[in-house]
Amino acid sequence: MLFYEKKLWSSGINNIAGIDEAGRGPLAGPVVAASVILPVDYYNSEIKDSKKLTPKKRDKLFEVITRDAVSYGIGIVDNYEIDRINILEATMKAMQISINNLNVIPDYILVDGNHFFNCEINYKLIIKGDSKSLSIAAASILAKVTRDRLMNDYTINYPEYNFSKHKGYGTKEHINLIKKFGKSPIHRKSFLVKGIDYWIVLRIKQLIQK
Repeated sequence: MLFYEKKLWSSGINNIAGIDEAGRGPLAGPVVAASVILPVDYYNSEIKDSKKLTPKKRDKLFEVITRDAVSYGIGIVDNYEIDRINILEATMKAMQISINNLNVIPDYILVDGNHFFNCEINYKLIIKGDSKSLSIAAASILAKVTRDRLMNDYTINYPEYNFSKHKGYGTKEHINLIKKFGKSPIHRKSFLVKGIDYWIVLRIKQLIQK
């Protein structure tokens, strides 16, 4: 988990920002990105890909990471902006906001995935980076916890959709609730095709292209 960080640290690059996002796939709510700069030689064996952790563990590590980090930043792009510019551009925008919210300028950036915006800072794209880099894993936890807390808050305003349970993802329950109540103000209109999960449609397109 420190392979990339150690290589950079050993070359004198200290402020390494790991970046990850949460919420690209849901039918509702924002996409959230986080940037985290960990101290040189920092290690915590409990920090790993947020998807491999329980909600309780993620909440605990959120407090640890925000306490121990040299700096961290959060970027949030809402469903209206997602519909306006598309989810990929919205994700890149959330990442850019998260970097801008750091109070330390990173010397290098490690990014989860295979897309990034045109950044003047040197960076490396790492597929499945949240399971290969401690900095990215830390960012994945901050992004996931931040977004989950936002979706829990939305449940207060829109209790009929049960957002605190499915967090806006296209579960069978969620799709049935959309069919019953229609779209809420936080649903992504571009992700819904007559109440059918957008990703089902996307997957069909991918299979056709193959």
